[in-house]
Amino acid sequence: MRVTNSALDVIGNSTYVNLKTFKHHNLDFKLEQYNLTGSVKDKNALYFINKAKQQGLLAEGGTIIESSSGNFGIALTVVGRQLGHRVKIVIDNKTSRSMKRLLEIYGAEILEIGSEHCDDAGSMQKARMAYAKKVQEETPNSWYACQHLNPMTSEVHYHTTALEIEKQYNGAPDIIVVGVSTAGQLSGISRFFREKYPNTKIWGVDVKGSGVFTKDRHPYKMTGLGLSFTPPAFQWDLIDRAFCVSDELSFSLCYYLAKEEGLFMGASSGAVMSATLNGLQTEASGQTVCMISADSGQRYLDTVFNAQWLQENNINIFNEKECLQQIDKVIEHKKVLNEQIV
Repeated sequence: MRVTNSALDVIGNSTYVNLKTFKHHNLDFKLEQYNLTGSVKDKNALYFINKAKQQGLLAEGGTIIESSSGNFGIALTVVGRQLGHRVKIVIDNKTSRSMKRLLEIYGAEILEIGSEHCDDAGSMQKARMAYAKKVQEETPNSWYACQHLNPMTSEVHYHTTALEIEKQYNGAPDIIVVGVSTAGQLSGISRFFREKYPNTKIWGVDVKGSGVFTKDRHPYKMTGLGLSFTPPAFQWDLIDRAFCVSDELSFSLCYYLAKEEGLFMGASSGAVMSATLNGLQTEASGQTVCMISADSGQRYLDTVFNAQWLQENNINIFNEKECLQQIDKVIEHKKVLNEQIV
């Protein structure tokens, strides 16, 4: 055990847990919820801010601005304020109460847009980003982090998360499974292992209805995964397989992991687990798999783990037998947009 000089020293080098209920493969979750604010986005926030200062984009005492519905906004707020900055976070009215409350507690200045900004698939991401850019233009001595379009989102995981995985496995696992989101984790980890360990397979995971792997968009309830567009950090040659998982199955696997493994994990972890189990059906037994768990289930007490919210959104939680049946229905996308294997 050690005593650190700063809360920021708690960021990085998260722990791993091997799953005991799946015996045909060696399945590990890398638990990024053990970072300072409870998610993998702490690494992004620290890297972004330090790099922006080095490049002269963010002056001492300047204001940090970002569009975020959750983890990155929280991480930027904590890291930014610890380094002497004001932080303004643009959210929308779909942001959960717990996420909004955390932003308030940590000291963010919250700017909220309404549902009139929804696109045809119910997303407000582009509208939030446009508003954040407008706020930056109107705020003296400010910097807009813009994680969705910023190349730093890939660099940080090339230099941190990928190295952590290499150290843990004394080389590389057979398969790494990552939620796509902004594609920062996915692209950074993939580039590192493509260069040093080309035999390691990289699997990307998204939520059904998102626009990253396909143009077949529709509303979804997942947060932490899903975008209304394909982010610039994503390239098809970075992944070996691409999976899309429904809200229901993702959330149901979160309940399963909590009850059977004692792991209380966020919604995207359920999607990662679902995709892993589907993909392993066509892989040889004995694979060593590193799955990235981006955050904790505590962030989703108002939503995924709230019976009233599930009922209001017509989402069923499957039992163990139903989960196994639904895993067969996970969609795998080929490396050609809109061409699907069902």
